[in-house]
Amino acid sequence: MRNCLAVVALLLCCGFVAGPQHPPPSVQAFEIGPASWYGDPFHGQLTANGEIYDMFEMTAAHRTLPFGTAVRVTNLRSGRSAVVRINDRGPFIGDRILDLSYVAAKHLSLVWPGEAEVRLDLIDPDTQQASLFPVWPPRVNADGTELARAFTAAD
Repeated sequence: MRNCLAVVALLLCCGFVAGPQHPPPSVQAFEIGPASWYGDPFHGQLTANGEIYDMFEMTAAHRTLPFGTAVRVTNLRSGRSAVVRINDRGPFIGDRILDLSYVAAKHLSLVWPGEAEVRLDLIDPDTQQASLFPVWPPRVNADGTELARAFTAAD
């Protein structure tokens, strides 16, 4: 019994038991509201900023944020969060504040039911310059090595 308590205490001290996660201090609260996602019918089509929509990239559409803005999106029901890059305009249905790519919605556990209440946090521009935005599933080169892509405000 003593050994079990010692192991639990060690795990707590080492940070293996995660408590509630809070956005890092490099973000500022921006907006809270419903988000949805868009996928296959739009895959391969032009976005409002002129790039090709890829439903497997961590991107989103917002009505007013500048293209290239990095936003941390948190699903308020599940607590999951992800960083997306604004590359399109929308949504234009009801009071929705964000349309996520399919893969971003999947990461946030939002594909089903299709809409969820989210919190948007703007990533500090200095942090954004140095950030790598995740792509899921990982993209690979022809030789099988993982392809990483960095986005900046200039993209």
